[in-house]
Amino acid sequence: MIQYLKSVAYMVFMVVSVFLYASALVLVFWAPYAWRYRIAQAWCRLQLTTLKHFIGLDYVIEGRENIPEHAGVVYWKHTSSWETFLTLPMWHRQCWVLKHELTFIPIFGWALKLIDPIAIDRKGGGSAVRQVLEQGRKKIAEGCWINIFPEGTRVPADSTKRYGFSGALLAKDTGTPILPIAHNAGDFWPRHSILKRKGRVVVRIGPPIYPDGRTPEEIN
Repeated sequence: MIQYLKSVAYMVFMVVSVFLYASALVLVFWAPYAWRYRIAQAWCRLQLTTLKHFIGLDYVIEGRENIPEHAGVVYWKHTSSWETFLTLPMWHRQCWVLKHELTFIPIFGWALKLIDPIAIDRKGGGSAVRQVLEQGRKKIAEGCWINIFPEGTRVPADSTKRYGFSGALLAKDTGTPILPIAHNAGDFWPRHSILKRKGRVVVRIGPPIYPDGRTPEEIN
């Protein structure tokens, strides 16, 4: 019961803090991208720190030696909301591929647009893939990591879905690797669940997958 009450209190804290930080980001819409990015990073770090000290949910990252020196595509397992907090602090510059409906949410969505995601219509089919290729190509050239949830949505921790091809096509198009990242956050913060359990999320960064001589199907 105590853990459940703590989880509810954390959710209230998260909503209030996202409103405050998103409002701050919107107010400095004129600022350089680096400033806006740091505000978003600060909010993510605040969530990770609060989860550690208030909920008892810590994390450890394994496999940092597998991160290439140059930017590329990152494939994240998506079983929770937790991993979205880690994406910004992990990279000096990153970009989410996300559903464009998120950018319509007042204040939060406006702030989200200010950190320059690739916001796609998931029902767009080929046009969405072309958007990822066109914008992703430019961003990688600028040193920006492209974070993709290849299953397209959150899935239960013990499940998997067929991967989309946009990430693999982008890797082939740019000649950059895909960096796979797995974790067990869904065991502690399942999707559609208020309860957050104590424990340690293990984040494993796998060896980069290079696209040379491989089809998108083989890459995935």
